Amino acid sequence: MMAAVVDATTLARRADAVLAQPAGRPVTSPCVSVCVMDPASGLCQGCLRSLDEIADWSALTDAGRREVWVRIARRLGEAGAGEPPLCEGKP
Repeated sequence: MMAAVVDATTLARRADAVLAQPAGRPVTSPCVSVCVMDPASGLCQGCLRSLDEIADWSALTDAGRREVWVRIARRLGEAGAGEPPLCEGKP
């Protein structure tokens, strides 16, 4: 079962915006300061990242950060939350 997402539509729009950016632009963090882990899914209820993705974020390259956003967009799509990602997970 997917974590209950806080403002899934906004998170989906943020994912679309990040994934639509050209390479070379800094990739913003998905964190929305709702740091509550869902025990069933293992994902943060605010940003849909795993503990590993959260812990690794600061060390990731922009390409690695984009990949985390791709996974967030997929998770949103799988949960049927928000709007479907416009970029279909393509950076």
